[in-house]
Amino acid sequence: MRPIVVLVLLTLAAPALADKTSGSILAYDRLANVIVLTDKTHWQLNPQTLVPADLAAGDKVTIDFKSDGDNGAGKIFSLTRKE
Repeated sequence: MRPIVVLVLLTLAAPALADKTSGSILAYDRLANVIVLTDKTHWQLNPQTLVPADLAAGDKVTIDFKSDGDNGAGKIFSLTRKE
């Protein structure tokens, strides 16, 4: 019983254990769902990731994602524009 409770709690806490990065957008390719930040990092967005319709170069954003260890970023949970 206890392993099931622990598994459920870890599953629910997964977004809370996410990593974050922030930066300014250098380029955004809407067709390929790729964002390039000014620090030259490339972020491949999931088709399910909600992106503001008027997102453009120069906007400051925060990306919440799950790290995939040495393989870089795993799933991206959200992208939010910083005002």
